[in-house]
Amino acid sequence: MTSSETIIGGMPIQVIKKKSLKNLYVRINPPEGRVVVSSPNNFPDEEIKLFVLKKMPEIIKVRDRMLSQVRQSEREYVSGESHYLWGKPYRLQVVYEGNRYQITKMPNKIILTAPKGATKESKERAFNEWYRDELKRVLEGVISRCEEKTNLRANEYRIKNMRTKWGTCNIDKKRIWINLQLAKKPVECLEYIVIHELVHLIEKNHTHRFHSLVEAFYPTWKEARKLLSELPLDHIEKGEQVDYEEEDNSK
Repeated sequence: MTSSETIIGGMPIQVIKKKSLKNLYVRINPPEGRVVVSSPNNFPDEEIKLFVLKKMPEIIKVRDRMLSQVRQSEREYVSGESHYLWGKPYRLQVVYEGNRYQITKMPNKIILTAPKGATKESKERAFNEWYRDELKRVLEGVISRCEEKTNLRANEYRIKNMRTKWGTCNIDKKRIWINLQLAKKPVECLEYIVIHELVHLIEKNHTHRFHSLVEAFYPTWKEARKLLSELPLDHIEKGEQVDYEEEDNSK
């Protein structure tokens, strides 16, 4: 593997060449929006440059959004913190007792029961599993409604804790990935993302037709997207690996 930095379109780009790769990929890493391109070892530099220039409008759009969006301070999972569920903030109360983790939602607070000596990492894992269960519970009904509205069907839905994309769609396998963090947003945001990814099954790119279809299936999509841009994202450390990625499928 080799790594180098170059300037393409006035933007610093890190280029990583790997023997194992067959295609080009571009990745944007928060919080500072660093752009990384991964390519096969023998891929010509000129073609890498053309690939980046082709993707530049989307890179700039995602990077600007990443830099401008508010993120929460790092969560310590201690009493008094604010944690979101379906768009509503809840005050966290931590109770240390027993030998297992349990999370209980009350009208205005979330109670986390944890063993004495529980680490921040173990409490975070417990929270993420709880969010996953919540998302699975609500997602089933959302999928049913959205597939009925669009008359489109995915073969499979999966949940993943992604940092910079709310959802992704593998068109060939008809598999849709949903961001775990959507459990923290209002349900209409989840509905919008499911509609968005379903439309990708018949329109790969964000064309005029794509947006027209989303508008027809979910007329309030702009309001849902606005909510996503206004509510805070999770804290993220500099240099942490992320999941925004575009692949060159032109070959």
